[in-house]
Amino acid sequence: MKNIMIVTSYFPPEIGAASNRIFHLAEGLQSDYNVTVVTPLPNYPTGKIFDAYKGKFKVKSRENNITIVRLWLYASKSKNKFVRLFAMLSYSMSLVWFFMWHKIPDKVIVQSPPLLVAFTCMFFLRSKKRKLILNVSDLWPSAGFELGALKQGFGYKMLQKLEHFNYKAADLVLGQSNEILTHVGKITSKPQLFLYRNYPNINRQDITETSLDNNTLKIVYAGLLGVAQGILKLCKELDYDNIELHIYGSGAEENDIKAFIENNKDLPIHFYGRVDRAKLHSELKNYDIVIIPLLNRIYGSVPSKIFEYAKLGLPMLYFGGGEGEGVINEYNLGWVARAGDYNDLNSTVKSIEKEKLNVDLKQKIQQTAYKNFDFEIQLKLLKKLL
Repeated sequence: MKNIMIVTSYFPPEIGAASNRIFHLAEGLQSDYNVTVVTPLPNYPTGKIFDAYKGKFKVKSRENNITIVRLWLYASKSKNKFVRLFAMLSYSMSLVWFFMWHKIPDKVIVQSPPLLVAFTCMFFLRSKKRKLILNVSDLWPSAGFELGALKQGFGYKMLQKLEHFNYKAADLVLGQSNEILTHVGKITSKPQLFLYRNYPNINRQDITETSLDNNTLKIVYAGLLGVAQGILKLCKELDYDNIELHIYGSGAEENDIKAFIENNKDLPIHFYGRVDRAKLHSELKNYDIVIIPLLNRIYGSVPSKIFEYAKLGLPMLYFGGGEGEGVINEYNLGWVARAGDYNDLNSTVKSIEKEKLNVDLKQKIQQTAYKNFDFEIQLKLLKKLL
């Protein structure tokens, strides 16, 4: 059996779309390859090394027939750009050390972003005998600029140079959206391009009727509470006439969201913190509709929640624009509000008739998802390119 390595900055037990996506990819490949995943000691999204891994420099384990090598990094969730840069540099240094002392297979999948980590891999692993596959989930630095996290200037131009180098060094680029592949194609014609959506690999669940005990629309958000999602602003801008907002997750805005709820106890906002994925899937059945917001429309971004919620049969309210909006409309997965327009969001919420959020609608969404968002079919196509 051939060997393949995946280098990523996120992997379970960490939470989030990036972690889940790489786990499913590794799990899917292990039937055809000896898979090794190289990743940092778990620290996301808390910015602290998880208790079980504290004080370690390197941890190697075997899980689900996958070899996992966890390397040291300086963990931080600081908003200071120099601290964040040092954190990325620390993992890059650990990777260089690992590459120097270990035999690297002739096929390597590299996750991007972070750009600096991806650059380290693409630079040090270049070889005519090795196939480098770059898995691009977001377009940095442009996404950072759209989020307001980066400003154009010397630093931005340097990040662009890293980005362009990474694309040109790749033999195959996996993009989670057509917008990503279009962007890469404008920079270089060297790599093959393949649309690799963030389809979850989850077992089909039965859908049963939920209680329609009142006219209040129960809206739920579940996921990271970061800058990109804008959940704090959502809490402030929603019109709470005949709705409830339920929040699951953790992240940078968590404390601010808790403080807002504490200072506005009259608002029907409920916060539950972080729960494991299995429990979350069970909990989500208790709500009428899930909301998928982005603070700003981000070119190249298609939230993986769309595909996961669809397979659970959950009607969605999408508030992020771009290609994700197109997916919701094309497959009739729910409602769309104009990105950044909270008046339109509130109008859209008022237009949703709770009695139509029934078993028939949910089963139809689920059937659409399993027909069109098939993880195994996508994986087979990818294996042919590898």
